[in-house]
Amino acid sequence: MPDTQTNIYPMMPLRDIVLFPYMVAPLVVGRNKSIKALEDAMSNRSGIFLATQKDAGIDNPAEKDIHKIGTIATVLQLLRLPDGTIKALVEGKQRGKILSFLPDHDYFTVEIEKYPETILSDNITVAYIREILSSFKLYSKHNTKIPNEVIKSLAKIENSAKFIDFLAGHLPVNTSHKQKILETVPLLERMELVLNLIHKESEIASLEQNIRSQVKKKMEKTQKDYYLAEQMRIIQKEIGGGKDDSSSELNELAQQVEKKKMPKAAKAKAQQELKKLKMMPPMSAEATVIRNYVDTILSLPWQEKTRGKIDIENAEKILDQDHFGLAKPKERILEYLAVQVQVKKIKGPILCLVGPPGVGKTSLSKSVARAMGRKFVRISLGGVRDEAEIRGHRRTYIGALPGKIINSLQKIKVNNPVFCLDEIDKMSMDFRGDPSSAMLEVLDPEQNNSFNDHYLDLDYDLSDVFFITTANNLHSIPAPLQDRMEIIKLDGYTEEDKLQIAKGFLIPKQLKENGFAGNDISFNDGSVLEIIRRYTREAGVRNLERNIAGICRKIAKDRLKKKLKKQYRLSGQSITKYLGVAKYRFGRAEEKDEVGLSTGLAWTEVGGELLQIETVLMPGNGKLTITGKLGDVMQESAQAALSYVRTRAGHLGLSSDFYQKLDIHVHVPEGAIPKDGPSAGITMALSMVSALLRVPVRKDIAMTGEITLRGRILPIGGLTEKLLAAKRGNIKHVLIPAENERNLKEIPQKILRSLTIELVNHMDEVLDKALILKDGETLFSGNPNEVFCAELASEKAPSETNIPAH
Repeated sequence: MPDTQTNIYPMMPLRDIVLFPYMVAPLVVGRNKSIKALEDAMSNRSGIFLATQKDAGIDNPAEKDIHKIGTIATVLQLLRLPDGTIKALVEGKQRGKILSFLPDHDYFTVEIEKYPETILSDNITVAYIREILSSFKLYSKHNTKIPNEVIKSLAKIENSAKFIDFLAGHLPVNTSHKQKILETVPLLERMELVLNLIHKESEIASLEQNIRSQVKKKMEKTQKDYYLAEQMRIIQKEIGGGKDDSSSELNELAQQVEKKKMPKAAKAKAQQELKKLKMMPPMSAEATVIRNYVDTILSLPWQEKTRGKIDIENAEKILDQDHFGLAKPKERILEYLAVQVQVKKIKGPILCLVGPPGVGKTSLSKSVARAMGRKFVRISLGGVRDEAEIRGHRRTYIGALPGKIINSLQKIKVNNPVFCLDEIDKMSMDFRGDPSSAMLEVLDPEQNNSFNDHYLDLDYDLSDVFFITTANNLHSIPAPLQDRMEIIKLDGYTEEDKLQIAKGFLIPKQLKENGFAGNDISFNDGSVLEIIRRYTREAGVRNLERNIAGICRKIAKDRLKKKLKKQYRLSGQSITKYLGVAKYRFGRAEEKDEVGLSTGLAWTEVGGELLQIETVLMPGNGKLTITGKLGDVMQESAQAALSYVRTRAGHLGLSSDFYQKLDIHVHVPEGAIPKDGPSAGITMALSMVSALLRVPVRKDIAMTGEITLRGRILPIGGLTEKLLAAKRGNIKHVLIPAENERNLKEIPQKILRSLTIELVNHMDEVLDKALILKDGETLFSGNPNEVFCAELASEKAPSETNIPAH
């Protein structure tokens, strides 16, 4: 054992690296303890002890996790990186062994026993160096990771200790082998260990090279066999003899192509692909692709149809059995069936059923298929954003498949089903294409007789398919696509409709699904109306059915726990026992006439809603605040309403500068729900006038209409849904734009009979009808437009000096 010296150094543990004496290495340091140890060594110029961790995966190593023998090094350079880590350049100086760890909370401090290096130059040492250098050169030919500069540097080193440590640092072996070399202090033993390692690694590298050579030869042989097999196949074809093992299968496929009823172009394409298939090795990838393509052609129902005689009366009976109401879509479907009976052939109609969720759009499509005696296919287009999902992928792509249209026809096995394209308004687009553009060809009766799927690359006739699409709204459907469809709107159900649907459809269905006999549970009209009014708020009947199912489940549990077989009779008062506290307040009309509070009618995707608008006044400087999560259009309506009020200040008894002394705050409650659209304009104007005049608004009146700066009232959409909301909310009196009179013909009589509907042309009329004035008193008289013009004329025109410059 050589002479040793004792010293104290800061210590830094290393991960996956062993530093040898005479070795310069860059280190990236991120651990706080290590950074502090480096900084101490750099500032005191005292050196640092570097020892390798036993397990590189430990982030905070303890004393037992660090090898005892390491290297004393000097820090040549420190560089702070932007992410807080430090890049250090260190140079190994001398071996050392940790005698003990000294207490230090900031970083490891150790007491080191130094191992001074013995430099030998005798004949044995020289012989070792020559053999090691020769073996390392030979090994470097197998391992390309060792650069030539390392070999050249080794040849120039005369110091035997530096030679072996420099070589060990560049030897591509794992950390455990390098640590063993570092721990071997006697020079000759270290040289013997390194030489053995080089011989071992050279042998492994040679074996790897032999394996690679054998694999390469085997691949060349496979290619040669394939080439010879192809030559044999061509020779057999020329002499007309020889048969493949797969020939019988291919002949069977060829017979199927001949027997299959399909257009000439499709048959010619299938026969062409079969010829290619016969010339290919059965196990090749291309043969599998062609075989799948031919199978797809054969599986398609080119001319297979559902045969059935259409009976109009029976079809109408089936539609009425499955759905209550929906007169307009049923009428259009029956019209199509009647024409088909007469002419035997008609281009498939494209119907688009638009309505709120839960009104029966998808289930109506199923009923149409049953009424026509055809098979039914449904595709959900919600979230589809790739054109290839409609048109398919080209066969050049690996794993290519036909699109959803062709794939569905493959499964259904007929080419004249009723095809429901559900949620067509939920399609989107991205970098892969626009599926709504691909639908233009599918849904065009003039084009879909030659629909071209990218995978099939053949024209397929879709003209016999009865397409029905469904959507919640038309805003997100592109105009060209809308133009190809006949839009049929399904309005929300009235309270009476829901009552009939529950009694005739939903209750019997849920009793059966929950294991009850028909008379085990009975709902009277009051109980169903209680559910409709206080536990649901929807245009459709999904939540109504869900609540009925919930009652059935609770009764089933009650029967099993109490082991009773009694019959349950439900009334309006007993619903709370099963469904808990009511979720909604029925009759949302205000309980009393209020100042600054008006009721509007709004359209949403789930039907109509009542919209309360509040206005309050505060001392200020003319600021208008609009809250309630309103969209840009609705905020602009509020601005227009205020401008109208300012122009009518004289007739309303307000000073011309009233707005300069007040802050006006308009709020639409239920602020978490986004709201937009211009149809609340007259409601906002009424709320502002009521607050300014301190005159209450009638509690039983609701309204809808867009307001202009001159006070004219423009027509609105969604009238049916809005009137339904008024009826549900116990509103008796509704004001609508006069131009919407034409839409009243489409409103069911049962709704019209329950409401008093007045047509209004100008905002002045709204104020007279909605504000609670003294008997015989009116705010305005005469033609509103004439009054407006007179007011403007009476105002003093600005002088030229007051006209703002532009």
